[in-house]
Amino acid sequence: MEIRSRFDHYNFNVMDLERSIRFYAEALGLKEVRRKVAEDKSFVLVYLGDGKTDFTLELTWLKDRKEPYDLGEGEFHLCMRVDGDYEEVRAYHRQKGWICYENKEMGLYFIADPDGYWIEILPDRQ
Repeated sequence: MEIRSRFDHYNFNVMDLERSIRFYAEALGLKEVRRKVAEDKSFVLVYLGDGKTDFTLELTWLKDRKEPYDLGEGEFHLCMRVDGDYEEVRAYHRQKGWICYENKEMGLYFIADPDGYWIEILPDRQ
């Protein structure tokens, strides 16, 4: 049997949903494409999209969660390619204080979201 699949979404659990939505809009231009609110209001799922692909980032907020999430050793990450002037975007991310790691030899850097998730930033493929 041959299994066929495709990427659909990736999930980050967040403590402050509105703060995270603002961060992803400001840092990466992601916009809300849909939302699901539990009938009992115990959780909210917000899906963010880039407007170019069907892939979404799902932000999950849980009403009863009070302590920050344990992100382990932080060895997982989301990767985004940015359109336009890569160095201008890097300067903007640096000015905002979002860059948490740079590897100049490899030509990449990472930003951290409000909950500590890392996002690798690469230039657009050209």
